[in-house]
Amino acid sequence: MTTRFPRSLPPPPPLQAAIYARVSSDQQAERHTIDSQISDLKAHAAQDGHAVPDEYLFIDNGVSGTGLVRPALERLRDLIALSAIDIVYVHAPDRLARSYAHQVILIEEFTQAGVQVIFHNRPIGDTPEDTLLLQLQGMFAEYERTRLLERSRRGKRHRAQEGSVSARRCPDRCCK
Repeated sequence: MTTRFPRSLPPPPPLQAAIYARVSSDQQAERHTIDSQISDLKAHAAQDGHAVPDEYLFIDNGVSGTGLVRPALERLRDLIALSAIDIVYVHAPDRLARSYAHQVILIEEFTQAGVQVIFHNRPIGDTPEDTLLLQLQGMFAEYERTRLLERSRRGKRHRAQEGSVSARRCPDRCCK
């Protein structure tokens, strides 16, 4: 009697990881504050055993997270739709989108494509509690953004009433 051994299957190909990072303001972009996000996310991916090639770094530097149309996010979504990415590392939910509704849309789109979204600031699992936490973070990010805009408008209005701000500013932002 001969013993049959199961055929050995080749190992599955490694998962393709990507990084999405974003800062909103030109000031943050000029100060290179996005570099810390990228560094943290690369380290997180490496710790999980994933190499992230430069072509899979999706960086929206100085781009608001209020809308869904952002250059790097659009490229990322296109590759996800083509099943070219398996895992996306993002620093925090508000880096993905500042609107709770947009966060839901993106995460659902990524999940339906079989892509795992990993948030660096706190891993989000599949439990109802994790889903609730993600929803709350999204709502708080949206609230925080609204409050920030309100304070900024109030400050600008006050400075204009005091006569310390011109109604027209240099479009190149070189003049104060």
